[in-house]
Amino acid sequence: MFDLSFGEAFHVAFADLALASFWIGVVQIIWIDILLAGDNAVVIALACRKLPPKVRTWGMVLGAGVAVVMRIAFTSVVAVLMFIPFLKIVGGLALFYIAVKLLLPDDSDHCEDNIEASTHLWRAVRVIAIADIVMSLDNVIAIAGASGGNPLLFTFGLLVSIPLVVLGARVVMTLLTRFPLLIWVGGALLGWIAGQVIATDPIIKDFLVSQYSENIARIVEFSSATLGAIIVVAAGRKLRSNMSSCAGDQKGSE
Repeated sequence: MFDLSFGEAFHVAFADLALASFWIGVVQIIWIDILLAGDNAVVIALACRKLPPKVRTWGMVLGAGVAVVMRIAFTSVVAVLMFIPFLKIVGGLALFYIAVKLLLPDDSDHCEDNIEASTHLWRAVRVIAIADIVMSLDNVIAIAGASGGNPLLFTFGLLVSIPLVVLGARVVMTLLTRFPLLIWVGGALLGWIAGQVIATDPIIKDFLVSQYSENIARIVEFSSATLGAIIVVAAGRKLRSNMSSCAGDQKGSE
């Protein structure tokens, strides 16, 4: 990502502290972090809402840490990952699975055929990690672009994102507790992101641009994102209905 060695790059970065462009970059990165923190905050809040209150904060902190680790891990390979065909399709499908799973109630483990609920700390962190693997790529690209190749700015962007994600997750979790309907909004948001990720896979986007136009590619991306949100909500409602029937059958057999 950077042309200079690690030490040289940071030496140049600190020399830039006196430049106005550096501080403009700081403001840009903070704004980007605020915008991008929303997706991670929703995932963390949905995954941690079933945790006992005593460990819920740990779940949010660890989840935010996972989000940042994913971004750091992608830094050195971001240019390559952007162009691997089918990678985003696989990631989008994984995010669909996670989005639906997070919509299921706590009693989902009473039915063996249903998806297991995230009721334990490390299980919730695992769910967050898988979702962040899918979502962190675009976040890294945005922060890397705003840093302009300055490693100090890039590191600053990653560090600032931690408290923003934790704060965002806490706010979202409070809202989810007061307004349970927002759980479906969060699930729909993840479905939207999943559909968008799939539609922007190089194998799909390059085909649409080469055969049709950039505008058609954007229309397909928007349509795919909309369909993704609908699919997640519909699948969540269906599975919850099946689990209610299963729970009713179990009570009837007792």
